[in-house]
Amino acid sequence: MMRRLFPAPLLSLALVALWLILTNPYSVGNWLMAVVVGVAVPLLTQSLRPTPVRFSHPWVAFKLFMRVGRDVIEWNWRVLRGTLARGERMPRGAFITVPLDLRDPNGLAVLAAIMCVIPGTIWSEIALDRSALLVHIFDLDNAEHEIELIKSRYERPLMEIFE
Repeated sequence: MMRRLFPAPLLSLALVALWLILTNPYSVGNWLMAVVVGVAVPLLTQSLRPTPVRFSHPWVAFKLFMRVGRDVIEWNWRVLRGTLARGERMPRGAFITVPLDLRDPNGLAVLAAIMCVIPGTIWSEIALDRSALLVHIFDLDNAEHEIELIKSRYERPLMEIFE
């Protein structure tokens, strides 16, 4: 019974918390709406989740979260410097193809989110067989270096967490 009402309990808790954070006055109405959202959204989107999430290694997930936070701050500065640059120092944006070893759909979804959150990068396309990822980099100096950074910083930890 509980599993049918709460198919994704962590998602429900996260949605309730997010709703309460975004709607500041903690009135009874906001609490009720938070619970409705926390129960309804996972139920209505249950068919959209392709596989159950098997989440392991929370310490690796925490380190990945901190790494992404640090990279967001670092890339914000790189993008700011690039937008203010003139002449030879202008950024040279380009696409790179990252070969993927990660196959878990949930891990790929997290990788997509990471690539879209980090300023200066954007997830552009994934191969139909999920073997490669096309990413646009705002300022690309060395494609091989950027590919290795994506694989070591994001893909490998996600493989450890989800596979």
